[in-house]
Amino acid sequence: MKKQNKFVSFVYSWKVAPYIFVLPFIISFAFFWVYPLFSTVKMSFQSIQPGMITWVGMKNYSKLFHDTTFHLAIENSFLYMVLTLVLLIPFPMLFACIMNTAFMKYKAFYKSILYLPALTSVVVAGTIFRLMFSELDGSAMNQVMHLFGFESVKWLKARPTGFFALLTLCCWRWTGVNMLYFLAGLQGINISLYESASIDGATTWQKFKNITLPLLRPTTIYVLTISIYAGLAMFMESYMLWSGNSSPKNIGLTIVGYLYRRGIEKNELGYASAVGLVLLLIGLAINVTQLWLSGTFKQEEQ
Repeated sequence: MKKQNKFVSFVYSWKVAPYIFVLPFIISFAFFWVYPLFSTVKMSFQSIQPGMITWVGMKNYSKLFHDTTFHLAIENSFLYMVLTLVLLIPFPMLFACIMNTAFMKYKAFYKSILYLPALTSVVVAGTIFRLMFSELDGSAMNQVMHLFGFESVKWLKARPTGFFALLTLCCWRWTGVNMLYFLAGLQGINISLYESASIDGATTWQKFKNITLPLLRPTTIYVLTISIYAGLAMFMESYMLWSGNSSPKNIGLTIVGYLYRRGIEKNELGYASAVGLVLLLIGLAINVTQLWLSGTFKQEEQ
């Protein structure tokens, strides 16, 4: 009984209790993130075949340097990331500003409708968009082309039209989510600032430029950060749109898609590990750079 009381008092002590509460997170973080990361680093220096593991040093990274398919995958992922940033930051911000105005009615209804695509399975969404952008004359997009007097287009067999389909799917799924982020940021701005600006004769553009944009900066940085990661890590949208990981001339191949091809389809786990680490370094480099340029690190130091 005394031992049990000692154990209970030990667990509930002010010094020990905080560590017990964070222990589940530490264990899961170590098991699902730290251990896989170190294993990936180790595997990237190996050639892993069924029943045979060989240490190859920097051979996988040297092979990546001369791998033109990998270079195309990087180009596709980078282009997709840039285009999604151009589309999924200004427009959701604009929609959030409109939604936040006093004359906007049925706000809850519109927010629900715009968020609904994010709840849709990417498998279902990709299948629907693949049918919409089919090269058949009866597909939805070709029917639209016919209305304007144009011929049918083989949407998913050329890079420009294929990227258009991919970006359309992306915007359909994530515009509402980013809009809600910006809307949350707008609702945190004190309305008295706009009232004071109106008394001083400020125009709508001046209020947006001098009040909304500066005070939305933390939200914008957050949306930018997660959008960079999402753009570089995109895989399922492309996989479902082209009904597999083999698009014509690799026009839809991404870095994660190439990792899947080499690691799962070709069973080259060592080479795939090197691809994954390069993706991690690229994502870290871009995000750290944009956080540094935005002054986030300087603010934390202060």
